[in-house]
Order: sequence, then C-alpha cells, then structure tokens
Amino acid sequence: MKNIQNKWIRGAIPALLLHCSIGTVYCWSIFSQEIANHIGFSKGAVEWAFSLAIFFLGMSAAFLGNLVEKNIHKSSLIATITFACGMAGTGFFIWFGGNHQHSVLALVGIYVCYGFIMGIGLGTGYLSPVKTLMLWFKDKKGLATGLAVAGFGAAKAIASPIMQKLLGDNQNGEIYKMFYILAAVYFVMMFVGHLLLAKPADWVEPQTKTKDEGIIATLKREPIVSYIAIWLMFYLNITCGLALISQEKMIVKCIGLASSVGIISTISAIFNAGGRLGFSAWADKMKDRNTIYKLIFILSIAFTAIVFFTKGIQNGDGNILLIIFVLALIFIVNAGYGGGFSNIPTLLSDHYGMGSISAIHGITLSAWAFAGLTGNQMANAIVQKTGEFVELHGVKVNPVGYQNVLIVTGCLYIVALCLSLFLVRPMKKVREEAEKKA
Repeated sequence: MKNIQNKWIRGAIPALLLHCSIGTVYCWSIFSQEIANHIGFSKGAVEWAFSLAIFFLGMSAAFLGNLVEKNIHKSSLIATITFACGMAGTGFFIWFGGNHQHSVLALVGIYVCYGFIMGIGLGTGYLSPVKTLMLWFKDKKGLATGLAVAGFGAAKAIASPIMQKLLGDNQNGEIYKMFYILAAVYFVMMFVGHLLLAKPADWVEPQTKTKDEGIIATLKREPIVSYIAIWLMFYLNITCGLALISQEKMIVKCIGLASSVGIISTISAIFNAGGRLGFSAWADKMKDRNTIYKLIFILSIAFTAIVFFTKGIQNGDGNILLIIFVLALIFIVNAGYGGGFSNIPTLLSDHYGMGSISAIHGITLSAWAFAGLTGNQMANAIVQKTGEFVELHGVKVNPVGYQNVLIVTGCLYIVALCLSLFLVRPMKKVREEAEKKA
C-alpha cells in the first residue's frame, strides 16, 4: 500500500505539478497580440519569443540531460527558479515596453526572459520527472509518462480561461501584472513538485568513469543509424504537427466555422492531451513501441491524403462531409503530435535501458528545438508564397496555400514512416542480442 502511495506522491503528482506549469508556454498565442500592441511591435516580431522558448527547451534538455540524470532535485529546482523568473522578467519587460513604445530593449528582454531563461526551465522541468515515473511504474511506463506529458499538453486548455479572465481584468493595459501573478502561482506549484519528486529507494544509478561514458556506451548498444532514425522521425512528427497546428485557426475559418474556432481549438487540445496518454498507454500492451509511431504516421498520411485529394480546405465551406474530413485531420494530427512526445522516452528506454535515459532523452529533445524553428515558419512560408488570399465571410484566407501545406506535410509523414519501418531496429532483435550477452 505504501509503495502505491509513493508512486503517486513521489512520482505522478509532482510530475503533473511540473508539467502542468511549464506546459503553459503554449498559451503564448492567447496574449501575443496584446503584448505586441502594448509595446509597439508587430505580432510577427513578438512571436519569436515562443519559437525561442521551444528552441531553448530542446537545447537545454540536450545539454543538461546529464544533470537531470545525476540529481533530479537540483534539476527540478533549477526548472522552478528559471521558469518563474523568466515569467516575471517577461512581465517586467512588457511593463518597460509599455512605457517606452518601440523599445528594442523591451523586445530583446522578452526574448531573453520568455525564450532563453524560461526555455531552460522548460527543458529541465520537462525531463526531471520522466525517468522517475518510469522507475515507479515499471510495468506501465507508457501510462505513467503519458500521464505527465498529457499534463504538459492539457496545460493550455486548463490555463487559457484563467489567462483570458486575467486579461479581461487588465483592460487598462496592465497586462504585465498577469505575468507577475502567473510567476508566483507557477513557482509555488513547481516548488511543491520539486519537494515531492523522488526516485524509488531501491534504485541505484549505474556508476561510470566519466560523465560522457554512460551515454556513449549506451548509444553504442545499437547501430547509430537506428538512433538517427528515431531522432529524425521524432523531428518530422513535430515539424508536421506544428505546421498544421499553426494554420489550424485559419483552416477552420476557411471551411466556414469561424464562430466555432474556440470550441474546435479546445477539442484539438483535448485530442493532443488524449494522444499523449492514449497512445503511450496502448504501447504498453505492444511487443514493440515503434508500432505506435507506424500507426501515427499511417493515420496522418491517410487523413492528409483524403483532405488533399478531395480539396477539403478549398471546397469545405458548406459541405458537411468535407468539413468532417478536415476536422478529423486536425484532431488526428493533434493526437499523433502528442503521442509522439509521450512515447519517445519509453521507446528509448526499451532500446537503450534506464541507465542513461534522461541524458539520451534530453539529446533526443533537441529535435523539438529545431522543429520549433522550422515547423511554423515552413507553413507560413508556403501560405505566403503560394496561392492567394481571398475574402471569405469577412475573413482573409488562402485556401490553396493551406492545401499546399498538406503536400509538404504528407511527404514528410511518408519519410517518417519509412524511417520507422526500415531503420529503427525491431525490439525482437534487441531482445535476442540481450539474451545472447546474458
């Protein structure tokens, strides 16, 4: 009974406190326009703060993975302090920008605080509870990591209405106060998570002679091409997901559902969180977790093809069947995007063991960093350079441009599927080699 309680008190609950806090980074789109107006810059200039946050999330996870491996208390405390300080610092520079319109210092300050400082908190906070969960829930690693990562995905749905309320209370232009309030709230949540988080008492970390020996030796267990394939298919899944999700709002308006954008956005967030939990829990019952990625890519390719060949985005306005196809694509891609995140640590642990999993997972999250810089920008470039903007129900949209995004994402999903099918080593071979060595 005590062990069951510890699983939740020392594993699941602190993981949710950490991930539900840092996952609010995805709320940037809710207030980015208000920030742009307040400091006197374009929305496009302000949006780079989010891209930098995702980039430094991945890079801090890659470079600080060893720290997380050795000391989750130190890493979770670093995450707590940097995330809260980054949030408060963002509020300060929004206040400064409001008093000094068009100030480059204010914009750069937001980049540094929301992008770099919070990015460190995101990377270390994301990694810190993952290995701990897999150690507590050895028989249901996918369910455990899926639960925490679902918290990261669901954070936007939970925090959005609260932030909207705080924004509504600050119509006089004091948006910076919201960031001070959030910094305090998330510091308390994350600090409690930091205090509770602990690995099982019977777990002993493998000893290595040098700080890099563990990672290098672990990666050498399999042909390096297998790891590269895992990294690339993870990168491609995020890139494709971000490409479509970044255009989701305008695609929904394009098919005549402008009045339902908010509801559809909430439902897609639920699919995102549900994919994180559902796909990873499902993978626990499979002999090879890579099968989940094959399913994600096949489903994404199938629905992308349906919408592309039926020209669902171009012809969807008023056509119920095509609207269903487009919405199904949005929801499937969101679920697959989330499922890709929750399955990567357990897939890596199956292939490389638990000894250096935090460090290896951190290196793999660098794929997220680069996808954060390429996914949105790729889709925006396609929409801006192809097709043409037309007015539909009073809204400027580019139906052909959105359809063209599907050509690129569809091809990338096919590449990802080929990597999963042909280059990632089957678990059957991994187990056979382990048995021979034993």
